[in-house]
Amino acid sequence: MKFVELAKTLKEEGLRPVYLVEGEEAYFRDHAVRAIREACALMQPALNDVRYEGETVKGEKLSALAAELFTMPFFDNKRLVRIYEFYPTEREWEQSLKAYAASPCPTTVLVIVNTGGGKRGIDLKRKGGIVYVDCSKESPEMLERWLYGVAKRASLSVDGEAASLMVQFCNCDAARMSLEVKKLRELLGEGGRIARGTVEEYVAKDVDYKIYELTNAVARGDRQTFFEVLFDLLEKGYDENAALSALTSHFRTLAELAGMRGTDAEIASALGMKPYPVKKNREVLSKLGAGRARELYLRLYTLSAGMRSGLYSKSGALSAAVAKIFFG
Repeated sequence: MKFVELAKTLKEEGLRPVYLVEGEEAYFRDHAVRAIREACALMQPALNDVRYEGETVKGEKLSALAAELFTMPFFDNKRLVRIYEFYPTEREWEQSLKAYAASPCPTTVLVIVNTGGGKRGIDLKRKGGIVYVDCSKESPEMLERWLYGVAKRASLSVDGEAASLMVQFCNCDAARMSLEVKKLRELLGEGGRIARGTVEEYVAKDVDYKIYELTNAVARGDRQTFFEVLFDLLEKGYDENAALSALTSHFRTLAELAGMRGTDAEIASALGMKPYPVKKNREVLSKLGAGRARELYLRLYTLSAGMRSGLYSKSGALSAAVAKIFFG
């Protein structure tokens, strides 16, 4: 199940004996574990909430842990056992945990918490007796729906346009969005409504989004917006070197996209990106043109290299880059 479905499932169906909470989104992982822990309703957490690190439970220690899972809780109805970053081999699974997953202790809740990724160990999602909680990165559309729930729990409402803009400003970072909602709760008070103007005024834009704004302004030939965003970056700690490097990197991505065919998801997988940034960058590329994107990348790369070698000063290189962008 998706992380956003966990709370409803716990409420309607109750606790299950074994969970795999896995995915790269740390905010979702932490909150999934918290939801399961709260459902256990532990009165004696010092006695009945046990944590292990996966690397410490190997060989005989894993066999001992499997036996300990049948330990009865002290003065509680449930005993929670959490194992973090646990990637057993097929042999370890067969010898120590397969039998337990098939017939678990009814008073123990075992939660395996993994970041996932790579090919470490076996795929626990495919093993019987385990409830999989998917904590991977969500699509912008799913995050918008999730944001409505976060706002509702904070006694706020949010416009559809505002939710979409907040997802963009926060670069699909769930933790940041949660913090921004808490900030807006203090500003708006109970019953407040988050509108587009509220997001534009109070929610800080992620640097990646600002760089997207810069390149989008280039594609439109909008010098005013370009300089407003650039000066805002420089005022908030970005120096000329970082700004030019970010622009160069972004135009490199556009140049790579110019030569690729396929869906947003296919290209995102090939480039190690998310589908949403690919979609937005392709929109910029359609306005800018493939030839212009490649030309600007090569020129900005030359200026960046010259700056690093001492041929140009930081401010000189950035000024030359801006001149190339807008005046050819």
